[in-house]
Amino acid sequence: MLSTRLLVLPVLAATALLAGCGSSPAAPSSPSASSSASSAVDVTGTFGTQGVALTYDPELVPEGATARVTGETTDATSTITLAVTGLAPNRTYGAHAHQKACGPAAADSGPHFQHAADPVTPSVDPAFANPANEVWLDFTTDASGAGSVTATQAEWAFTPDRAAQSVVVHEKATATEAGKAGTAGDRVGCVTVDFAP
Repeated sequence: MLSTRLLVLPVLAATALLAGCGSSPAAPSSPSASSSASSAVDVTGTFGTQGVALTYDPELVPEGATARVTGETTDATSTITLAVTGLAPNRTYGAHAHQKACGPAAADSGPHFQHAADPVTPSVDPAFANPANEVWLDFTTDASGAGSVTATQAEWAFTPDRAAQSVVVHEKATATEAGKAGTAGDRVGCVTVDFAP
């Protein structure tokens, strides 16, 4: 009788083990209601006359200078960082997210991306041309020509059908007064970045 019990116990244990191995995998857990969708972009380019980073003024944005644009968009916010190297030293530049991709002509990137679009163009009304409604990335380079800046749009986010397509570097800091708001001089460089989540 004892030998029968010793034989039955290992058989029962092996059966239980095999039954566990043959079960279907657990269903993946679904995200909680508090989590939000997020998407990220990361574009690095070397300024030149072709490619993702274009220069329109080699004195202010020399060929061979670099730019890195990173961005993160959630359901409610968008954060963009611009980091550059090799630009003119100790200089303040304006920079903004624009509606279209860069092209051979400086104007190819179109106007600034605006969350709430100004019905009048060009947009120089501070009610529309401001850092809360647009993405302003003004920065000042150090002695080596490097600089970086981050802008967070806390009240809105890019969407798949409404997102900026580039970051344009301008020759000077962005104006804020009525009639000039959002202007920053000539476009001196451009980086194509699709911010659509």
